[in-house]
Amino acid sequence: MSLLVTGSIGIDTVETPFGKRQDVIGGSAIYFAYAASFFAPVRLVGAVGDDCPKALLNVFENRPVNTAGLEIRKGSKTFRWHGSYLKDMNEAVTVEVDLNVLAERAPKIPAEFLDSRYVFLANTHPALQQETLGHLKSVKLVVADTMNLWIQTERQELEKLLSKIHGLVLNDGEARLLTGQKNLILAARETLKMGPKFVVIKKGEHGCLLVSERDTFVLPAFPTEKVVDPTGAGDSFAGGMMGYLATQGNLTSATLKRALAFGTVVASFTISDFSLAGLTAATRDQIDDRWEKFKSTMSF
Repeated sequence: MSLLVTGSIGIDTVETPFGKRQDVIGGSAIYFAYAASFFAPVRLVGAVGDDCPKALLNVFENRPVNTAGLEIRKGSKTFRWHGSYLKDMNEAVTVEVDLNVLAERAPKIPAEFLDSRYVFLANTHPALQQETLGHLKSVKLVVADTMNLWIQTERQELEKLLSKIHGLVLNDGEARLLTGQKNLILAARETLKMGPKFVVIKKGEHGCLLVSERDTFVLPAFPTEKVVDPTGAGDSFAGGMMGYLATQGNLTSATLKRALAFGTVVASFTISDFSLAGLTAATRDQIDDRWEKFKSTMSF
């Protein structure tokens, strides 16, 4: 049940119609790890600069998240992202981004993490994702995320990564950019030809799409009236999905579909407040209760 995540850890500034938050904790690995920790212990691998306030890294206190793989690099600066949802709550406009430590070498994986069976390669440079994967010899399930930047600038490295993983999570725009297909089902099937056994396409407020050789499965978003900050929703979705899968034995069609539902529910907590506030206010009982309600809405 060992679940490892590696990806970005950053300091965010976020603007939405509900206000602005400066210098809050963010990054793909942070949202994923917190979301997944509702289901299974998580091993976090990432790097920040020595400019990162220690208070931001205390977010995992009392959570089953092992931060032995967190590097604080002297002389380096932490990844920073400034995003705005003022025009469209479904898509962030990047106002400013500084890769900083993300443009350096991949963080070192602690020896006690090398036996990890479940691995999520959260969004970062595909060469670094491959480097991390190359150190892990006992993996049972590897799922990765990516973004339009890498599709446009690191296509060759991304294709190498896709040939080595079991599952890919990306959003609808990224799926179209990757494959040149406007129809998302066709885009998913084209992606399968690149190596993954299954593809999950996130569609924001319109839910998600799962495509494998055997299945085509569509799931709506959880019906929620409160959307304050969509930042990290996709990473929380992946965290809920992978956290649940790490508690199940074999990967079956049914378990994968249930995992998507749990991911959808966890993401609905994330979007209810800025940064991690929505997740930190949630409990596993609340997640299970909302999952049951979500399940009932799918019955007819």
